[in-house]
Amino acid sequence: MWNFLRRHRDAEQPPGPAAAAQRFWQRWDKLLPQISAALGDHEPHRVENELCELVAELHPDLHFALERGEHAIYALVVSAQGDPALRPYTDAWIALAPPDNPTWEFHDSVPPVPDPAEVTVSLGPHRLPLAEVRVAALVDEPAGLVDVAVHHPRLADLDERSRQAMTFLPLDAALGERLAADRLGRVETALAEPASSISLGELRELVTEVDRRARGAGPGAS
Repeated sequence: MWNFLRRHRDAEQPPGPAAAAQRFWQRWDKLLPQISAALGDHEPHRVENELCELVAELHPDLHFALERGEHAIYALVVSAQGDPALRPYTDAWIALAPPDNPTWEFHDSVPPVPDPAEVTVSLGPHRLPLAEVRVAALVDEPAGLVDVAVHHPRLADLDERSRQAMTFLPLDAALGERLAADRLGRVETALAEPASSISLGELRELVTEVDRRARGAGPGAS
C-alpha cells in the first residue's frame, strides 16, 4: 500500500493538541475529495505533499501512513512512534476523528496485523515467515512489563542490522505499536531457540492479559 511515513520538520511548532487536532480535521474534510480521487486513480503521489503538510501542522514530529484498512478500504495511521511527548497530539487527533466508515478507518498508532503467522518479512534476499518466530517471555508483574527474547531459525543467516529488524518487526506485527511500547521491557535477539518459547499469537495473548491486569481490569474485562 502507500506508506509515506514522512515527517516535515520545517513546519512551525503547532498549537496545543486540541486546537491542532481540530484544524487537522477541518482541513481533512476539504482535502478529502482530492485525496479520494488520487487514491482511486492509484496515484497517491498527487496528494503526498498535501498530506505531509497536513500531518506536520498537527505536529512536525509525527509519522503517518496510508494503508489498506482492516474493515474499510483505506486506513490513515498517525503515529507518535512511542514518544510520550507526542501522545497528547495523537490522543486529541483520534478523539476528534470521524466515525469509521466503509471507505476510511483511523488509527492513532500502528495496529497489529490480524494474524502474524500469515506474514512473511522480506529482508534483502531472505524471506522469513513470522510463523517460525519463537519468543521467550518473562513477566515482570510489579512493573506490568514483559521481557522478551526473539528467535527465528534463520537469524544466523542475517547481518546485524537485519537481525535487529527481525527482532522488532515480529513484535510490532503481533502487538501493534502502542501495546508494544507500553508493555514490553527488555527486548533481546536469540540466535538459539529459547527454552519454553511461545508463538507470536501466544505472546499477543500474554501481553494483552498483562496489560489488562496492569490497568486494573479483570481477566473478563473487555
